[in-house]
Amino acid sequence: MKTFIKVTEIWIPNKERTQLEFGSGLYGGLSDFKAASEQQLFAYNEGLPGKAWAAGHPIVLAKFEHSYFKRTAAAQKAGLTCGIAIPVFSGDFLMAVVVFLCGDDEEHAGAIEVWHNNPSSKTTLCVMDGYYGTLQHFEAISKQISMPKGQGLAGLAWETELPVLVDDISTAGKFIRADEAQQAGISMGIGIPVSDHPEQSYIMTFLSAKATPIAKRIQIWIPDSEGKQLVCQQGYSKNSNDLAKIFETLTVNKGEGALGRVWLTGIPVITGDHEPDYSPELDNLSSMLAIPVIEKGRLKAIVSFLF
Repeated sequence: MKTFIKVTEIWIPNKERTQLEFGSGLYGGLSDFKAASEQQLFAYNEGLPGKAWAAGHPIVLAKFEHSYFKRTAAAQKAGLTCGIAIPVFSGDFLMAVVVFLCGDDEEHAGAIEVWHNNPSSKTTLCVMDGYYGTLQHFEAISKQISMPKGQGLAGLAWETELPVLVDDISTAGKFIRADEAQQAGISMGIGIPVSDHPEQSYIMTFLSAKATPIAKRIQIWIPDSEGKQLVCQQGYSKNSNDLAKIFETLTVNKGEGALGRVWLTGIPVITGDHEPDYSPELDNLSSMLAIPVIEKGRLKAIVSFLF
């Protein structure tokens, strides 16, 4: 099964915290691009990861040619044409930058959006930037919309300050673009708050088409009421709609497994192995990205993408 995202990377501060170095990545069969990436370093405000660090918010780079992207030749050879960088902060301090790289072709449909509010507006969001693959009409509609607080994926994530997952967007009453999404073949989406700046809010939305999903499975984990274990609050699976029920009995302790490490450190994790807390008969997935949602230095949630 093809997925919308072709490459996923995590860039972390070096020991001096003055540059970003390669942490881990998922490259599929793109071994040459992987080799070109692993030795890279990015200073503050340099390259896609460094620009996201300096900006303090997610960045979408729709074209690599004649841009600040440092790996353009290798990316072109690998068929990669677009990048999204999401910085993970704890207060003023950068923990990591997560980078997604996508490729333009007719078979890949879906969307990754960055929503933000105008600081003078406390009630609406608009699209700051986004990558829509082949969905030009859906892109045009999306960039004209003002999203009220509490409506749509972005508005719900803004209101609750937590990730929100909708597994059937076309029938979701609160999804403002439901008709357009259905026409575009978009079936599910997740909204993730990525900044806790007091005046400026940023929400990432990942919208999946059925043929090329963002990921095969997506889960939202939150600390329990006592703050001692992670529990699965919501889940989506391309192959099963009962994922949340399957996982609702599982818990993760701080420091245990990939999810527990994210909770312990506040740093995103890519793993090529099964989570030890997962039952191996549930799937044959081999890799996972887990991103923390941090507010005022505390973990609010972890979003895991299983590929």
